[in-house]
Amino acid sequence: MIVIVVFMVVLAAFAGWWLSRQGLMAKPWLETGVAGEATGAPPSPRPIEKIGLGAFLAVAGSLFALLVSAYSMRMGLPDWRSLPMPTVLWFSTGLLILSSIALQATVIAARRDELDGIRSGLLAAGVTSLAFLAGQLLAWRELAAAGYFSAGNPAAAFFYLVTAIHGLHMLGGLAVLYRTATRAFDLSAASAPQALGRLRLSVELCATYWHFLLFVWLVLFSLLMRWTDDLIEICRGLLS
Repeated sequence: MIVIVVFMVVLAAFAGWWLSRQGLMAKPWLETGVAGEATGAPPSPRPIEKIGLGAFLAVAGSLFALLVSAYSMRMGLPDWRSLPMPTVLWFSTGLLILSSIALQATVIAARRDELDGIRSGLLAAGVTSLAFLAGQLLAWRELAAAGYFSAGNPAAAFFYLVTAIHGLHMLGGLAVLYRTATRAFDLSAASAPQALGRLRLSVELCATYWHFLLFVWLVLFSLLMRWTDDLIEICRGLLS
């Protein structure tokens, strides 16, 4: 239980930071300014897409928190037999980190209206993300070849479950990333500012989603590698 609370606290901190960056936690009735500014155009509302993404990440974060909690409780039972983690997981983790970095660089390029930087960043993020998924499939194949099937070991069942759910979230993000890349390659430097603004918004949403997926995967990877065993034992001792 404490593990899931820690996960949710960290997730809430990330959400609070993200909301503060979007200006959704501002109190306009407390803000003062020059009287002449009050007669000007009202500030543009935050895009509904960002609010929708925030709501989705809250739901997805709750799902992964429940998975982390179930994993932590299940591994304490006698029939749990830990798996030898495939080496390819290290490589795939590095690829996901590179993908997140590439999208952050794409955000910077989008804010400067640098189409070439946007296109190259989106391509790099897409290639590394697909390579990450390929690495996950290789890990599945290696474990299956070694005889670790979901029906024979609850540790194997949880491994396939958590990596599959994370992979499905990645596939959904790749579909949006593909649409964003298509839009980027259809635009030109002389495109209307509104089109560039919509592209910039799409890039920012993709980057936020990828940072979330990276954070979740690092938590799952720590669990799978048994780096959190001591923390879990401490939590069990506090609850007993």
